[in-house]
Amino acid sequence: MAWTLLILAGLFEIGFTTFLKLSEGFSRFWPSAGFLICAVISFWLLTRATAVIPMGTAYAVWTGIGAFGTALVGILWFSDPATTWRLVFLVLLIGSIIGLKLVS
Repeated sequence: MAWTLLILAGLFEIGFTTFLKLSEGFSRFWPSAGFLICAVISFWLLTRATAVIPMGTAYAVWTGIGAFGTALVGILWFSDPATTWRLVFLVLLIGSIIGLKLVS
């Protein structure tokens, strides 16, 4: 259950970073509200997950999911470059997250 909460926390991190971009410096109300809601949920879920999963592992997985997902959102929706090296390192990031899960 804790790993499910941690994965959900990571997904909400992708949400809050995406809303952060859409808020245009918190000048747009709805994206700013979306940022706040996703951030609160993400941190709450992360807190719940760290009750069972070691803090360092949970934080690394949370930020890894957020970094991977945010980079993917950037590529798919915000025209960020999808260079070969960027994709290679994103795949390595996912491999690292899976590795942390396996050794925890």
